[in-house]
This record gives sequence, structure tokens and C-alpha cells, in this order.
Amino acid sequence: MKTLALTVFPYFLLTVSWMCWAQAEPQRPKPGPEYQRLHYFVGDWQIEGEQKPGPTGPGGKFSGTDHNEMLGDFFVIFHRDERDPTGSGKEIGIMGYDPQRKVYTYEHFGDDGDAGRGTATISGDTWVVLWPAIDACQQGENKFKGRMTIKEVSPTSYTLTNEISIDGGPWTKFQEGKATKK
Repeated sequence: MKTLALTVFPYFLLTVSWMCWAQAEPQRPKPGPEYQRLHYFVGDWQIEGEQKPGPTGPGGKFSGTDHNEMLGDFFVIFHRDERDPTGSGKEIGIMGYDPQRKVYTYEHFGDDGDAGRGTATISGDTWVVLWPAIDACQQGENKFKGRMTIKEVSPTSYTLTNEISIDGGPWTKFQEGKATKK
């Protein structure tokens, strides 16, 4: 009897372990409605607008194309090619939602070494993205904050306004534009 118990016991443990493992398989988290708002930006977008001369550079037209895709249901990845009065460049960005702070998060990285991090809130059809930054062109001489306001005009277009506040001063508009989904 002792031999039978020693022979059967390992199989019993293996069966119980397998049953526990099979039942304990974790479920993937489900995104809440805040994450669904990120889907607005998915797709290919053409962006065009006007930049005013100032601390961010010379004035003139700017344009860009975005190819944006979801990473699962929790993040949208922005791939941007852009051209403005200072030249052309590439940028990637990642937007998600932070449920603890109840804000959207955005991080971007450019081929010119620029990187930034901001937060966004939504009210109705309007997104407001805020970020602290240092003017890389001035090598840290000007400290400014940025604010971008995006207004969803339709499922296939939005307007955008970029503003800066230098050293805590008033907000100054330096870009206005429109994006159209291709």
C-alpha cells in the first residue's frame, strides 16, 4: 500500500497543480471609456498650419503627416514627419491614460534630440495638453511651458492651437493649424 501511495501521489500533485494553474489564468485588463477616446487619433492625418515668428523660431507655414496606431487598447503611438520654417524632422509620441491621476499622458521624442512629457485633459470635444519644456535652441536660456488645444471638429478633422508661456509670463499663440484624416 505504501508503494502504491508513493507511485500515485506525484500524479495527484501534478493533476492538482495543473487544475490550479488552469483556473488561475489571469484575465487581461479591460480598458475603460477614457481609453476609447484615444482611438480618435488612429489613422493617417495630414496637418497644415501657420507659425508666428518668435522664441520658437521664424514664422511661416508648417505641415506634417501622422501615422497613428493603437498599442493594444491602452496607448496610441504617433509617427510624425513634419516640416516647419526651421526644417524637417521626425517624431514619435505615445499617449495613454493614467487612471490614478485621471489625466492623459503624452511623451514624444524627436530626431533632433528633443524630448518632452505632458499631460492632457478633455472637456467635451476639446483636448488641452500641457507640458513644461526648455528651449533647446536657446540651450536652456528660456524656460517655458507649452499648451496645445485640440478641438475635434468631426471624426475626420481637428483644429490645433499651440501657445507658450516664457518664464511664467502670459500665454502667447505661436501656431494654428488643422488636421484632416486621409
